[in-house]
Amino acid sequence: MSEPKDVEMKGEDYDSSTEVKAIVEEIEQSFNLLEKAATLFDNRYVSKVLRDLAPLRKRILSHDQVLPTIINNTFPDSNSAKQDLLKLFKAAPIADSKGDKTQLFIPEVELYIYLLVQVNLLDSNELQKLNELSAHLVKVMNSYNRRSLDFIQAKVWFYISRGKELTGDLLSVRTDLLYSLRTASLRHDTETTASIITLLLRNYLLSHDIQQAANLVEKVVFPENAANALVARYYYYLARINAVQLDYSTAHECVIAAVRKSPQTKSANGFFQAATKLNITIELLMGEIPELKTFKSKTGSYEPYFYVTKAVRLGDLKLFGEVLEKYEDAFKKDDNFTLVSRLRQNVIKTGIRIISLSYSKISLKDICIKLHLDSEESTEYIVSKAIRDGVIEATINHQQGYMQSNEILDVYSTRLPQTEFDHRIKFCLSLHNDSVKSMRFPNDDDKQTVNKEVEPSDEAELMKALEEGDLDDFMD
Repeated sequence: MSEPKDVEMKGEDYDSSTEVKAIVEEIEQSFNLLEKAATLFDNRYVSKVLRDLAPLRKRILSHDQVLPTIINNTFPDSNSAKQDLLKLFKAAPIADSKGDKTQLFIPEVELYIYLLVQVNLLDSNELQKLNELSAHLVKVMNSYNRRSLDFIQAKVWFYISRGKELTGDLLSVRTDLLYSLRTASLRHDTETTASIITLLLRNYLLSHDIQQAANLVEKVVFPENAANALVARYYYYLARINAVQLDYSTAHECVIAAVRKSPQTKSANGFFQAATKLNITIELLMGEIPELKTFKSKTGSYEPYFYVTKAVRLGDLKLFGEVLEKYEDAFKKDDNFTLVSRLRQNVIKTGIRIISLSYSKISLKDICIKLHLDSEESTEYIVSKAIRDGVIEATINHQQGYMQSNEILDVYSTRLPQTEFDHRIKFCLSLHNDSVKSMRFPNDDDKQTVNKEVEPSDEAELMKALEEGDLDDFMD
């Protein structure tokens, strides 16, 4: 019974070893593309390598021996970081006979291997090891100045910042990010500059340093030739900054640009959902009601925002309070709880508008009861502000404590629209008749009359007027 089991285990080991070698060969082929990029100064090869990173990281995660084997085969023995990298993994490398290990060991290959290690540590939830590696990576990147490293550096900085964010250590990475932003700007490194700007904005927003984020936006110039994914992320952060600072119109423009610039792939569904939720909130703050098809999107669930929209549209303050309490955790997870809380004023304004249209005269006490407000005094202040802002057309009787809606005349029940329409028709007909008359040629009788009216003494002046083109002046 034991013999078949031994044979089966050997088969599994063989299959696993074969798969590991296949992944190692695939990564080594990427090294050839990186060598071409460094030799030909063409970043298209680097882009191709980074496009293949997403499926590759899943295969590496399921085979622990891949990265130790790559590090052992590629890093020279004289490199001091080789043993430190091998200690990050529990699995031992597969023995492989390589003639010359330093042949492909160029900065592009070195940084790409570091990127693979970063991704693997993040996927394995080894955040402490990832942060320990980040300090060494910053020194490695600062020691190189090669444009073929720009795309890889931008990715490396993303995972450095991501590791710090997941451990809650947002402040320690800011100094390195600001220093690298200055360095990348001086070197005209477009990709790294755009990546670091978005990482800094995210860092400030997560720590609620809105003013520092706004100051950064004013001081830096975002690269125009950056990738669409970075541009979309930048506009999203701009929308959030402007929304917090009450500039809803600018925030709405930015979030629409972020949605349009976002990649149309499944991997970008999370960003698309976050941008859509922010867009719904900003539209409600602007006094607009989002379209119903927005909530029926298959890309995500927008149930909390649907009920908030319903409460705002109905002006039901009680329903709004229930929705805010029920979905508080969801709003805080989306980092929109503060913005959604501001919608209370919009709910009150909508409720007052509905009441003013339904009642010609209503007491402030009844308004307080219908809108579930705190007291009659606060109701009086809220109604006064709504009248001043032009939300409703009404007056308040402070002595007797009631609101009197102004009578809205139905203009279309009078003769005024018919009169105005008649005037416009007459004007158009008169203009048409004058235009037709001006296009007519004079009759023979008219020509004789003109000749009779002109005296012989005026013939010289008439000829001069004809030559100079001033016949109309002469006739007057």
